Amino acid sequence: MPLALLALAVVAFGIGTTEFATMGLLPQIADGIGVSVPQAGNIVSAYALGVVVGAPVLTGIGARIPHKRLLLLLSGLFVLGNLASALAPGFGLLFAARFLAGLPHGALFGVGAVVASRLVAPDRAARAVSKMFLGLTIANIVGVPAGTALGQQLGWRAAYVAVAVIGLVALVALALFVPHQPRGPQTGVRHELRAMRNKQVAIGLATAVVGFGGFFAVYSYLVPMLTHLTGLSDSSTTLVLALYGVGMTVGTLVAGPLTDRALRPTLYAGLALMSSALVAFYFTVHSTVPALVTITLIGAMGALITTPVQMLLMAKAKDAPTMAAASNHSAFNLANAGGAWLGGVAISAGWGWASPSLVGAALGVAGLGLAFMGDFMDRGGSRSEVITGARPEQVAAPQSQSG
Repeated sequence: MPLALLALAVVAFGIGTTEFATMGLLPQIADGIGVSVPQAGNIVSAYALGVVVGAPVLTGIGARIPHKRLLLLLSGLFVLGNLASALAPGFGLLFAARFLAGLPHGALFGVGAVVASRLVAPDRAARAVSKMFLGLTIANIVGVPAGTALGQQLGWRAAYVAVAVIGLVALVALALFVPHQPRGPQTGVRHELRAMRNKQVAIGLATAVVGFGGFFAVYSYLVPMLTHLTGLSDSSTTLVLALYGVGMTVGTLVAGPLTDRALRPTLYAGLALMSSALVAFYFTVHSTVPALVTITLIGAMGALITTPVQMLLMAKAKDAPTMAAASNHSAFNLANAGGAWLGGVAISAGWGWASPSLVGAALGVAGLGLAFMGDFMDRGGSRSEVITGARPEQVAAPQSQSG
C-alpha cells in the first residue's frame, strides 16, 4: 500500500511541476518561439483548457477500462504531451502540445483518488487520497523551483524533458506497485454520467469553483503584491512561493485525518479560515514577517479544502465516483481562471495591489455558503454512501462524516 500511494504521489508531483513551472519560464519560452510574453501566456490557458476538457471526456472514454490499465494509459499520454511540448518548433504546435499535456491531468487525479481510497479501510480513505495530493504540494516546494531553474539554465525545453522523465518513472512505479482493481458490474459512461446528475455533486463542484477561486485570486498576483507592497526583491519571491508550498503541504497532511473523522466540518473550517487569512493578508502584506506568516496560513487552509471536497464528490456520486473525482480538477482549473480574472478586475479598477485579498475572501465566504446549502439539502434526503471498499462492488456502510 505505501509503495502504491508513493507511485500515485509521483504522478501528482509530475503534474504539479509541469502545470506551474510553465508560469516561471514564460520569458524564456517567449524568446525561444519568437512571441511576446502575454502571447506565450496563452499556453498556460491551453493546459488549463486541456484539464477542463480532458477530465470528463477521458474518464468517460475509459469508464470500462480497469483502473490500473487506465492509469498507465493516461500516464503515457502525459509523457507524450510533455515530450511534444519540448519538441514544438513554434507557438501553434506548442499550444496544441500543452493542451495535449493537460488532457490527462484531471482524469489521472480522479482515477488515482478512487484507486487510493480503495487501497485502505474505508475509515482511512481520505488519508490515502491526501497522501496522493502530497505529490502536488511538494511539487510547489521542489519541482517547480527546480524545473524553473533547469529551464533558465539549459533552456525551457529541458524543463519539459525532465517532466517527461518524471512521467516515465511514475508509469513504471504504477505498473509495479498499484494492484489490479476490477470494475464493478455496473460500469460505463452512462453510469458515470447518471451519477453526475446528483444535485450534491453539482453543489460540490460549484463549491470548489467558487471557494477555491478565492485561493487563486491571491496566488495569481502574489509576486507583484510582494514586490510592490511588501518590498521583497524579485529574487526572493521564489523562496516565498516555496513557503506557500510548505503551507499547502502541512494543510494536506492535516486534511486527511480530519476528513476521515468529520468531512463537512473540515470543509467548513478550511473555507472559513482561508477567508479569514485572506482578510488578514490585506493588512499584513505591508510588513515582511506578518506577510510571510499569513501566506503560509493561506496555503495551508487552501490545501485543507482539497481533500474534503474530493471525498464529498466521491461520496455523493455513490458507486460511480471516478468522473466526479476527475471533474473536481476541472473545477479547480475553472477556479484558477475565475479567481485570477476577478483579482485582475479589482486591480484594474484602481482598488490597489492588495485588493485581490478581499476578492478572495469574498469568494471563500460564497463557497462556504454553497457548502452549507449542500448540507441543508442533504438533510432533507437520503445521505449518500461512501464507496471506498477494497473491491468496487463492496459498498461501505453509511458514515456520518460522509454527509
